[in-house]
Amino acid sequence: VPAIAALDALGIRSLMLSGDNQRTATAVAKSLGMDAEGELMPADKLQRIKALKIEAPVLMVGDGVNDAPALATASLGLAMGGGTDVAIETADVGLLKDRLTGIPDAIRLARKTRRTIITNIVIAVGLKLVFLVLAVAGITNLWTAIMADTGATILVTANALLLFWTFKPTSAETTPFAQKLDDGR
Repeated sequence: VPAIAALDALGIRSLMLSGDNQRTATAVAKSLGMDAEGELMPADKLQRIKALKIEAPVLMVGDGVNDAPALATASLGLAMGGGTDVAIETADVGLLKDRLTGIPDAIRLARKTRRTIITNIVIAVGLKLVFLVLAVAGITNLWTAIMADTGATILVTANALLLFWTFKPTSAETTPFAQKLDDGR
């Protein structure tokens, strides 16, 4: 399954928590290339998420009412697009479509966004520090510092916009909006 393989490539271990019997859960999970724990009630899923959070951050993906407590407890809850209103309201992130390939895409985008934010902070604070030192040394004046601050704002905004122009989902389907962008319309 491409989505599970993509998660593996990102260094993310996949585990299916299911209310179905263990044999069914194992059979489904094995065909997907992941581990499974079956016969779990919503409270059991919640306890399992809490235990997993001790080891590492947990991304819980769900779509049903029974998943809502686990979605709320996980480090990050992600609801599938066709999920129940309760799951969507409880989750931190919601996918618009019911495609598992959207999960690794969302993770890749989040990681890229985090790197961009850190870069923008370094640029903005760095420029302010440079002009603070130059102002204290009497090399620059207030207007130069104001222009540098405006320039830093433009620079970090342009850097953030690069996410919009450079991020390409790996999933086969593209949205009509993304297709228009690819076609230059």
